Amino acid sequence: MTQRALDSFGEQPDPMETPPGPQGGLTTAEVAERVARGEVNDVPVRSSRSVTEIVRANVLTRFNLIIGVLWVIMLFVAPIQDSLFGFVIIANTGIGIVQEWRAKKTLDSLAVIGEAKPTVRRDGASAEVSVSEIVLGDLVELGPGDKAVVDGTVVEADSLEIDESLLTGEADPVVKRPGDPVMSGSFVVAGGGAFTATKVGREAYAAQLAEEASRFTLVQSELRSGISTILKYVTWMMVPTAIGLIVSQLVVKDNNFKDSVARTVGGIVPMIPEGLVLLTSVAFAIGVIRLGRKQCLVQELPAIEGLARVDIVCLDKTGTLTEGGMDVTEVRPLNGSDPDHVRRVLGALGASDPRPNASLQAIVDACPDGEGWGVTQAVPFSSARKYSGAAFTEDDGAASAWLLGAPDVLLPADDPALAETGHLNEQGLRVLLLARVRGELDAPDAASGAAPTALVVLEQRLRPDAGETLAYFDDQDVAAKVISGDNAVSVGAVAQKLGLPGAEHTLDARRLPEDRDDMATEIERNAVFGRVTPQQKRDMVAALQSRGHTVAMTGDGVNDVLALKDADIGVSMGSGSEATRAVAQIVLLNNSFATLPSVVAEGRRVIGNITRVATLFLTKTVYSVLLAILVVCFQVEYPFLPRHLTLLSTLTIGVPAFFLALAPNKERAQPHFVRRVMRYAIPSGVIAAAATFTTYLVARHHYAGQGALDAETSAATLTLFLVSMWVLAIIARPYTWWRVALVATMGLCFLVVLAVPWLQDFFALKLVGTTMPWAAVGIAAVAAAVLEFTWRMVGRRFRS
Repeated sequence: MTQRALDSFGEQPDPMETPPGPQGGLTTAEVAERVARGEVNDVPVRSSRSVTEIVRANVLTRFNLIIGVLWVIMLFVAPIQDSLFGFVIIANTGIGIVQEWRAKKTLDSLAVIGEAKPTVRRDGASAEVSVSEIVLGDLVELGPGDKAVVDGTVVEADSLEIDESLLTGEADPVVKRPGDPVMSGSFVVAGGGAFTATKVGREAYAAQLAEEASRFTLVQSELRSGISTILKYVTWMMVPTAIGLIVSQLVVKDNNFKDSVARTVGGIVPMIPEGLVLLTSVAFAIGVIRLGRKQCLVQELPAIEGLARVDIVCLDKTGTLTEGGMDVTEVRPLNGSDPDHVRRVLGALGASDPRPNASLQAIVDACPDGEGWGVTQAVPFSSARKYSGAAFTEDDGAASAWLLGAPDVLLPADDPALAETGHLNEQGLRVLLLARVRGELDAPDAASGAAPTALVVLEQRLRPDAGETLAYFDDQDVAAKVISGDNAVSVGAVAQKLGLPGAEHTLDARRLPEDRDDMATEIERNAVFGRVTPQQKRDMVAALQSRGHTVAMTGDGVNDVLALKDADIGVSMGSGSEATRAVAQIVLLNNSFATLPSVVAEGRRVIGNITRVATLFLTKTVYSVLLAILVVCFQVEYPFLPRHLTLLSTLTIGVPAFFLALAPNKERAQPHFVRRVMRYAIPSGVIAAAATFTTYLVARHHYAGQGALDAETSAATLTLFLVSMWVLAIIARPYTWWRVALVATMGLCFLVVLAVPWLQDFFALKLVGTTMPWAAVGIAAVAAAVLEFTWRMVGRRFRS
C-alpha cells in the first residue's frame, strides 16, 4: 500500500476539482459548506486499541478456548467446586479488560493534550485548529518543526525545506516552491510557507499510513516475544500429554466415567499458564496509568520495557539539559565595528525571521529595534548549515548581507576570533558570530570570505532537575552521551556544571571517523559531542547499535527526528516539534527530563516482576506435564481433581503473582528472558513433580479400602502445596515485611482449609491418620532442600 499511496500522491490534483483558496484562506461560509459536504479531516486519532479490540484480545485466546471447553464439560459431569477454575479465568480476564481499558483512557486523554494544533488562515486571519477541523481547501501555514497533517499544494514558500525521509527514506530535505506537492507526514526543517489542503480525511497519505499501521503497534518486546515462544512450546507439550492422559484415565483404568473425566480435566487445566499473558498485559497497563499521572505519554506500551533495557541514552543539550529560552549576556563588536550598527543589524535579522529559534528570539529580546530595513533575501537557520542569514536595504539605501551562526563554521581555523570564542565556550556560554558577506546568501560557499563583525554571547538556562537525572543514570549503569549541534567545548562545560561523568571528554563531531566500527569506539570513549549534524546523529545511533547497545535518544527539535526514529527508544519533549512527537515512543508532556527515571523504574518493575512470576506459572506447567506423564507411565489414577489444583494455583501462584507483579523492583533488566525463566522453572517443576508423585505412590501402599483414593490425593496435595510454597518463598526474596506477610497469609489460608470441616468437604481434602501426612511433610522438606541447592547452583552457574 505504501508504494501505491506514494504513486497516487505523485499525481497532481485537478485544479478544477480543488481550487486553491485566496491568500487570505477560506471564509467562514466556505468552511461551513465543506463541513456540510463532509470534506473534513475527520480521521480519528488512534493512540490505543478500541474497547472492542481490548475485549477481543483478552477473551479470544487459544488457552481461554481450551479452558472454556473443559469448563463446560466439568459443569455437566462434576460438582461446582471442580468448575471453580472457569470462574477464576472469567475474573482474571475481566481484570485484564478493566485495566487495559483504564490504560486506554489514560492514553487517549494524554494524546489529546499532546495533539498538534495546525495553524490555518481563514477570513484573512491565522488561528490554531485541531487536526480534525481542517477542511478541503484550507490554507495551512508551516514553520520550522511543523508537520504536514494533510496533503496539499504549496502556495507560499519562504526558503521552505521539507523533510520527507519518514515517508520516502530520502534523508536530504526537499526545497519546496509554489505549486509543489506537500505530503502529509513530512515536516519542515527550515523556512516557512503555506499550502492548500487538497486531500483530507482518509484520502490523505498520512491516513492511509495509519490504516496500514496504526499507532498501537508494538515495538520489539523481548518480554512479549519470549512469552509467545514459551506458550508455543507449552502447547506442543500439552497436546500429546493430554491425549495420553485421556486415554489412560478413560480407557485403561476403566474407572467411573464422571470421576475419570474430572481427573482428566484436573490434569489438563494446570498445564496451561493462562494467567501469564494476562498478568503481563495488566503490568504494562498499570505502568501506563502510573506514568500518565506524571504527564508521560507512552505511545507504544512495550516502550516502557525498552527504556528499562537501555544502556546508553543520547541526550540533546537544548531542551533536555537546558531550558528552551536563552539570554544575551554580551555583544562584542570585532574589528572596530560600530556597536549601535551591530545592534541594529541583529535586530533586523531577528525581525526577518517570522519564527525565530531560541537563539534568535534571545537576540530579538535584546535588540528590539529591528524594524525599518527592507529584507531582500532571507536564509532560515538549518542544522546542517549551522547558520542563518538575511540581506537588507538599510535606512540610507545601502545594501548589506549578513550571516549569523557558529563561529567555527563561518571562520577559517586560523582566525584570531576563534581564540576569543574558545575562552567563552569553556565557561559554558554559547557564542554566535555576526559576519558580513559579499556573495549570494544561499550559495554553497556563502560563508567564504565572511568578515567577522561581532560575537553574540548567550547564556543557556540549565534545567534544575537535569543534574539529579544524570546522577540517576550513572547510578543505574546507563551511560549518558550529550550530542549537540553546538560547540563541543561549550556543551562540555554545561555538562560539567550538571555533573555528567566523563564530561571532560569532548569531541567535535567533524572529527568523527566515517567507519561505523571506528565511530562506535570514539563514541564509547567520549561523553560529549559538538557540531553534530542531523545525519551524524543518526549514524551515531546506528554505530552504537552495531556494538550491541540498546540506545535511547531524547530531543525536541526537528534535527533530532531521524535519530529518534532510528533509536531503540525515542523520547520527545511535549513542547518539541510535532515531527519529534510523532516519531517518539515516549512523550514527556510536562517537558521535564526528570520524568525519565520514572519511566526507567517502571520498565524495570515490569520486566523484573514478570520474570519472577513467570517462573511461578511455568513451574506449575512443568510439574503438571510431568505428573500427567508419570500417571500414564505407571497406569494409575490421576491424583488430583480440578478443585485441588484450583486451590493450589490460587494460593501459590494467582494471588501472590498479582501482588509481586505490581511491587517495586529496581533490578536492571537482563536479556534472554526465556532462558532466565526456564533455567529455574524446569528444575523447580521437576522437583515438585518428583516429590508429589513419590508421596502419591507411598500413600497408595499405605492406604487401602474405601476412601483410599481421597486420602492419597490429600497427602499428595499437601506435598505439592508445601513444595510450591517454597518456590514462592524463594521468588519473593529479598524479603520485606509485606512479602513475608504475603507468603504467611497464603500458608494460613491452606491451614484454614485443612482445619474447617465444611472447607474440607468442599475441596475434598482430609488428612487421614498421622503417619502419611507427616511423611508428606518430610518428603516436601527434602524437596525444599533440593530446591534451595538447585537454585543456588543455577544462580552461580548463570550470574547474568
